[in-house]
Order: sequence, then C-alpha cells, then structure tokens
Amino acid sequence: MAMTRTPLRRSLDYTVLSVLAFIFVLPVLYLILGSFKPSDEVLDGLTGFLPTHLSLDNYSAVLDSFNSDATGYFWRFMGISLLLATVVVLGGLIVNSMAAYGLSRLKWRGRNAVFTLVLLLMLVPFEAVAVPLFYMFNDQRNTIYIQAIPFIAHAFSVYQFATFFRAIPPSIEEAARIDGAGPWRTFFAIIVPMSKPVFASVAILTFLTQWGSFLWPVLMVSDPAVRPLPLQMSVFQGQQPVDWGQILAFGVLLVLPVLIVFAFFQRWFVQGVASSAVKG
Repeated sequence: MAMTRTPLRRSLDYTVLSVLAFIFVLPVLYLILGSFKPSDEVLDGLTGFLPTHLSLDNYSAVLDSFNSDATGYFWRFMGISLLLATVVVLGGLIVNSMAAYGLSRLKWRGRNAVFTLVLLLMLVPFEAVAVPLFYMFNDQRNTIYIQAIPFIAHAFSVYQFATFFRAIPPSIEEAARIDGAGPWRTFFAIIVPMSKPVFASVAILTFLTQWGSFLWPVLMVSDPAVRPLPLQMSVFQGQQPVDWGQILAFGVLLVLPVLIVFAFFQRWFVQGVASSAVKG
C-alpha cells in the first residue's frame, strides 16, 4: 500500500530540496555576479555577494586584452576549443556507435571477449595512460589533430550505446533483413533514428569532457597558436596583477557554450538518462 505524504511532510521535503538546490547553485551565482563586479569587491565574502556596482567592464577587459600581442585573440582560443570539441563529438558519435552496434547486435566470434575488454578499459583513468601517450605522440606536439584524435574512441561511450542498442527489439532488425536491408542500412536507416536519446546523452557528456580538457593540452601544447580555451584561462589567471573580476568573466565565457549545448539537447538527454536507468 502506497504511503500518502501529509502536507507538512511535503512542505518539509520541498524545503530541504530547495535548500540543497540553492547550495549547489550558489557557486554558479557567485561566478556570474562576480563577473560583473570590480575585482576588489569579488573577494568580500558574503557581504560582497549582493550586487552593488555591476558593469560589463570585466567582459570588455577580457575580450580586449587579447589583442595583436603574443597572447593572441580570445576568439581564436574559443574557435580552437569549438573545433576540437566538434571533431571529438562528431567523430565519437560515429565511431563509438558503430562499434557498439557491432558488439551488441551483430554475432561474431570473440564478441563477448571484446566487450569485456571495453568494460575493463572504462576502469583505466586517463592519468594512467597520459605519459605513455605523451611519448608516443611527442613528435606531433603543438598540432590541432593530436588534441582530438586520441579521444574520439571512448570506452564509456561504447558502453552507453551498447546498453541502449541491446534494448531494441530484435524483431525490428529481422523485419529489415526480410526487406533486404544489410547491416549498414539497418544501422543508419533504423537504429540511428530510434536512438536519438542516447546520441544526445553521449554528445553532451563528450562535449563536456572535451571542452574542459586540461591535462592533455598541458602536456602537448606550448604554442599559443593552437592553445585551447581552458589552457588559456590558466595562463590568463597567472598573469599579474591578478584581477578576479576578469577571471570570473573568463569563467562565464568558458561555461557558456556548455550551457548552450545542454539546453539544445536537454530533452533527448533526459530521455537517454531515464531509458538507460530503466533498461540498464
């Protein structure tokens, strides 16, 4: 018998959830409000949290500080990060989904062993292979493609796709085979259109991971001409004198593309997470 919640219990639940939501949102609010305040007011603690002197001076300073000197242009760093994220996301969607389809829907010898290997690769952190990768690709340092290629194939993305594909009824593929469709046509014409939620989930998670990538650019990039935005932010933060208002403005500009991508794919992302939780 389902338990009915009293109005008092319901009010208490909403109060606790509201407090927790505010605690999680508080750093984001501080980031946004601080980006509009002078640097001397950013670190005033709780007394400086409320807006007093708000302006766009920090954003203007961040965008104008990247002029024709050696530091380069802000939009160039933004463009490099967008290019890298686009290549990794699109390439990953194609490569990982096709690998997952072969592991989850096609029958071939050694399939289970390969899928087990993929699961084991999920347990290996990138920090464990960063140094070997550095020595393998040392000759390709300070290039655009070396920042993207190692991250196109991803074990966790393959696992997400495979989990979703295995929940698709086999009768759909059997009907496609009766109509004369081969594996390639079945995948692109039937499986992909039915898998929008998992494609959106993988796209958002991949974009988020690639957009915030820092360790690999630190190891492989020393030329400002191919420097992505997160690495440039660390360089910008280390410049003297330290202006926290401009640093927070830089942080808002860094986070903004992620929010736009999530807002665009939000509906499919929620569906993908919910379906993975139920089907997995």
